[in-house]
Amino acid sequence: MKKAGRALALVALISATPSFVLGQTPEGPPAAPGGPEVAVRVTLDEALTRALGGSRELERARLALAQADGQVAEAWAEVYPQVNLNTSYTRNLSPAVSFLPAIFFDPDAEEGDLIQVQFGAENVWGGSISLEQPLFRASVFIGLGAADRFQALQEETARGTEQDVLTRVRLLYYELLLAQEQASLLTRSLERVGQSVGETRALNRAGLSSDYDLLRLEVELANLQPDFRRADNEVRRLRRDMAVELGLEPGTVVEVVGSLAALDLEAPAANTAENAPLLARMGVDVPAEFGEEEMASLLERTVTTNSRLQQAGLNAALADTQLQLERSEYLPELSLFATYDVQAQQDGAPNFFGRSGQRGYGRNVGLRFSLPVFTGFRQGARVDQMQASLRVAEVELDLAQQQVGNELRTLLERTEEARLRTRGQRLAVEQARRGFEIASAQYREGLGSQLELTDAEVALTQSEYNYAQAVFDYLSNRARIDQLVGAVPTPGGV
Repeated sequence: MKKAGRALALVALISATPSFVLGQTPEGPPAAPGGPEVAVRVTLDEALTRALGGSRELERARLALAQADGQVAEAWAEVYPQVNLNTSYTRNLSPAVSFLPAIFFDPDAEEGDLIQVQFGAENVWGGSISLEQPLFRASVFIGLGAADRFQALQEETARGTEQDVLTRVRLLYYELLLAQEQASLLTRSLERVGQSVGETRALNRAGLSSDYDLLRLEVELANLQPDFRRADNEVRRLRRDMAVELGLEPGTVVEVVGSLAALDLEAPAANTAENAPLLARMGVDVPAEFGEEEMASLLERTVTTNSRLQQAGLNAALADTQLQLERSEYLPELSLFATYDVQAQQDGAPNFFGRSGQRGYGRNVGLRFSLPVFTGFRQGARVDQMQASLRVAEVELDLAQQQVGNELRTLLERTEEARLRTRGQRLAVEQARRGFEIASAQYREGLGSQLELTDAEVALTQSEYNYAQAVFDYLSNRARIDQLVGAVPTPGGV
């Protein structure tokens, strides 16, 4: 019963790997309906570069930053003088008239007689230039500070979005590597199990193996195929997700470069050219031995570079500026104004502003003073709202600092644990491989049973997968630490 349970464990293990039916090569998925799929093989640097250029999320953040730049320019417009030019022309088809007592013009006129007097000419021209310059308006200058803080918040949001995208691509890259590693492990497992089926069939014909042993292996292989298909669909999903993150065309099959099972964490220089960038693409140095002193130093760095904390701090500063802006509405305003007017009227064919005798001019300059006396308690209510918003922003900043500190400690602990697991699993893989070689040799010589061979296969496959999983956990935690600290490496840098 114990050996039978181990045989079933092989089924459960391989069911978690990408599926390839017997006889199908594992180089890639079949073509999609409607046309061939385009395969793109990318390294980690290439994936990150494509993400920076093709991410829709990054494009949206950059557009928001451009909008913030425009709002800052708009805020500065309130400081400069406002100059307006207005001009008009009116053609009076029937000039307006008024009635005056005729006695005003003719002393002999009878009482009650009226006479029409035309006011205005057929053509009326008007033009004016006005200027207004704020001399004291507290809301303008505080508004400039608010615009600058909003721009800084959008810049930090864009930086945080870039780090989010790069980290998400790194994690997806590692996840796809693990899926491809599972496929590779599965391929080798299928070869070994298939070889066992062939050897058992030959032994069965020679009367050295029972029909039951052969039947068990054949049934085991047949039962694996639907599990293979489900796992293969997961690989397809990951590739589609990667294509979206990189901004590639639909139907593009993304294949990532590297091997988690072959990656050596203890000796980075011994890695292949394909695996070396996986360890080089780190933003924060995390030593194997990590004490409280290193933790304090990293936390201090995180406070000044973590994008989430920076955004929370800028949001609190913006809320404080908005509070000051609402309070400034209680202050008076003083501005300088000046106007220059010209009016002209003439009959007949239009003549632009007529002759000199048909034009009149007006010039004035002055100061305008305004002080709000009573606004129905509206301004007080707005100040109260801004005070509450500022308090909320401060609480969110405090909470974010605590959360970031806790997350950093957790990730460091998980990173250390993953590194230790890789050391143990690397030794386990070597021992399991040697055990499988011994079991295979004994089985071919008739000295071992099929169940012993299956046990060795389960141990080897499980050890290989556990090592790849430990490396995946280590790389994923390192990527999350980089994002948390705010030191996500960009393509081309280390």
